[in-house]
Amino acid sequence: MTMKNAVLALTAMALVGLGNAAIASAESGPSDPIATALASPDRPEADRTQDERRKAREFLEFAGIEPGMRVLDAFAASGYYTELLSRIVGPDGAVIAYNNPAYAKFAAKGIEARYAGDRLPNVQQVTEEVDQLALPPRSLDAAIFVMSFHDMYWRPADGSWARTDPMQMLRKLHAAMKVGGVVIVQDHVAAPGGDTAEVVDKLHRIDPEVVRRDFKAAGFALEAESPLFAHAEDDHSKGVFDPAIRGRTDQFLFKFRRPGP
Repeated sequence: MTMKNAVLALTAMALVGLGNAAIASAESGPSDPIATALASPDRPEADRTQDERRKAREFLEFAGIEPGMRVLDAFAASGYYTELLSRIVGPDGAVIAYNNPAYAKFAAKGIEARYAGDRLPNVQQVTEEVDQLALPPRSLDAAIFVMSFHDMYWRPADGSWARTDPMQMLRKLHAAMKVGGVVIVQDHVAAPGGDTAEVVDKLHRIDPEVVRRDFKAAGFALEAESPLFAHAEDDHSKGVFDPAIRGRTDQFLFKFRRPGP
């Protein structure tokens, strides 16, 4: 073999080796952290059965959650999305699972099962009323409100839910977001007009324009919205727990961004 042929052969072997290494890396590495999270074998079966209905993959892609992020799950309840967020952000990231006492009481059994045996070590559980909630400044890359933003306007007559000031929550959130951080809001659509608290009390829905207005007033910019959860057959007149519409309500999906500086 001539010197030239030997060099060519060695070069070809090196390229093959690099190609095989790249293939092995792609096969072993978490190239799709959302898919990896959804496919995690130790996820609760009750969660898996909700994935399709919740369109979890599409929601998380819209949110742009990535490894290493620090994320707030606002009014996380028993933590369906908390667990997925935990798995996506991984050991270099963190998730704050926030509930007020009423939400924590409502979801107590699910919360206990979710975190038994320190299953999600990168999740910090926080249970406080909104006026007591402390979030470190410029600490969050993202936050989500899933079917919960309207609850900050809820005023039940029996006092089972402490009165919450939505703007107080949003001001705290704005201060806690890193520049460029995003807030995702998914909720049930209410028809325009009417008193927001009365509409929420009756239907557990909220006018999307109220949400846009509140976030703008708190300093956020609406970056994107998606029809992912739209249901045109919902006329917005029924409560979300009405059997005729439950699970098929028209829902909006917004992405707000915290602009700089």
